[in-house]
Amino acid sequence: MNKEQQKKEDTEKVENLIKELEDHKTKVEEYTNNLKRLQAEFENYTKRVEKEKIEFALYASHKVLAKMLSVMDNFDKALENIKPICNEEQFKGLEMIHNQLHRLLEDEGVKPIESLGNKLDPFKHDVIEIIEGDEDNVVIKEVQKGYAMKEKILRPSKVIISQKREEQ
Repeated sequence: MNKEQQKKEDTEKVENLIKELEDHKTKVEEYTNNLKRLQAEFENYTKRVEKEKIEFALYASHKVLAKMLSVMDNFDKALENIKPICNEEQFKGLEMIHNQLHRLLEDEGVKPIESLGNKLDPFKHDVIEIIEGDEDNVVIKEVQKGYAMKEKILRPSKVIISQKREEQ
């Protein structure tokens, strides 16, 4: 083998090594990008799971509290009707229990929806009757109080709204 052939083989070996090195660099970049993407996906996953966990904790009592609302409605009606037939001490005792139930709901983030005099909001109000009036889509009577927990509606208000008369 002469020097020229040896030089040619050495050049080919170097070129092959350079090609291999470039292939390895490409694979390393590919693996690095895959790893970065997987890390980002995992971080997003953990954030999403944490957010879902917090939401679940916030609204875990949602069903029970929604059922309590009808009990509260009945308690409100009972208090109105029982006042004339019981003595003052008994009524104060019932009133204290009533207030305690309201505080419990408030502590859980349950608040009544303010409806009377407000514009109709289909997310917060169920219209049960429409009466002719001076203004359009304004709540003029609340038949059943609605409640919201944080930003979620537990029960919409049942309302009567006014509608302007159509002039002929």
